[in-house]
Amino acid sequence: MQKRLSELEFSESGTVRDIFASRHELNCLGVRVRKHLTMITRQPIKGPVVVAVDDMEVAMGLETARCVIVEVDRP
Repeated sequence: MQKRLSELEFSESGTVRDIFASRHELNCLGVRVRKHLTMITRQPIKGPVVVAVDDMEVAMGLETARCVIVEVDRP
């Protein structure tokens, strides 16, 4: 199942399938197509999203997270 990164639940993980935003900005954060990531936290009311990528925690705005499509791992 695919979801926007902004829709992942706490501790849900998956693989980035597509990016519909500035790839350069996300590449600098370590978020790339085929990278595996895990949702750490999603702050309420348009707050930032924090994900774990390659043992690093990366924060991004909610609008940017909406532009990242993730293939969610099956439980």
